Order: sequence, then C-alpha cells, then structure tokens
Amino acid sequence: MGKRFLPPVCFALFFLTSCLGASMDITIRADGSGRVVLEYRVSQTLESIGRLDGNERWPAIPVGRADMERSVARIPGLRLSSFSARTLPAAAGGTDLVTRAVLDFAEMDALLAFLDATGGRASFAPSAGRRGAGGLRLVLLDPSPPIQNRELLSLIREVSEGYEISVRVRAPGNITRAAAPGGAGAVRTGFDGRNFSFAVDTGEIPSFADGLYMEILWD
Repeated sequence: MGKRFLPPVCFALFFLTSCLGASMDITIRADGSGRVVLEYRVSQTLESIGRLDGNERWPAIPVGRADMERSVARIPGLRLSSFSARTLPAAAGGTDLVTRAVLDFAEMDALLAFLDATGGRASFAPSAGRRGAGGLRLVLLDPSPPIQNRELLSLIREVSEGYEISVRVRAPGNITRAAAPGGAGAVRTGFDGRNFSFAVDTGEIPSFADGLYMEILWD
C-alpha cells in the first residue's frame, strides 16, 4: 500500500496510535544465527481515528508483503521465510488485521539491523569464554514527555483494551540477568533458563515517560 515497513524496534511507537497489538519471538543460536517470528494485530478502528491532535508524530502502520520484502532485502544475512495476513474478529467487536512474518538471520548483525536500522537502539555485546555468550539490549521506546491531551489518552485506553505488546527471547545459553523497565508495575516479565519474556498492555504505553527497553545477559 505504499508505506515503508518499519522494523519491530519501532513497533512500540505504533501503540501510541492506540488499537494495535504485537508480539515478537526471537530465537538466537550459539553461532549468532536464528529466527524472528513477528505478529501484529491492527484494529480497523485505527483507520477511523486518523491523525488526531498530538498523534501526528507517530509512524504509519507497516502493511503488505512487498514492503516487508523490500526492507528485508536491504539487510545482508536476513531472509523472509513466510508472510501471511488475515482478518479476524476483535475482542471488543469489529475486526483486526493480523499479520505474521517469519524471518531467518544468519548472524547477529543481521538481527540488529532488522531490530533497528539506525544502529542506536539494538546492541549485542559478546562475552569472553563460552561461544555464543553475551548480552542483548533493545530500546523499544525512548524517554519522552507523556501525552498530556486527556481526551486522546482516554480514547487510546478505551480502544486499546485487549491489546498488548510482548517480546520473547530464547538465548543460546542460560540467562543470568534480565530486565524490562517501563511504567511502574505495568510490565510483566519472566525468565527461566534460556527463555525471557515481557508483556505490557497497549493502553499503558502512553504513560511511560522513562521509555521502555529490554536487556538480557546469558552465559
């Protein structure tokens, strides 16, 4: 539809346009290769909201296989394995457009470039010792003043009910440290062995003045 696909690191910004949910599952192997499974749900209500006052600065919703393929083609070592889009009933009525993409990356640099093409929000630091050990940091939302428009906030919370953002990472080694700071009490986290996850309700995102990031370290 002519819109540029934006990498998943940007998808937290989409939530500030309200009725949208997304999940990202990342599997990292010891040799630095792996797979990303990305799924997002866009409510058809979003189209009727348009660009309201205070909402203009957020990016457009990424849609279409062609946009995804063009973005993937720009990154060496990244391959789009599958892509699908379908319409499903929404929990609060109406319909959602559900898009799912599976991507394989050959090395960590390809994953980092996909998560953030600018190179400032996604980073990996290898550790000395066991092959594949290291740490991953991903900034999903930069610190910024929260939205002050009460009517817009009320609308966002109303239409975002039932939507969430979630990230899951399977590391090649045992996770020794994990964090996903955001709004107080709003971010749900957990890690066990090689698996780390966090989730937050979409409606809470506009109140995160300190931003939102995830950081994990494995041995």
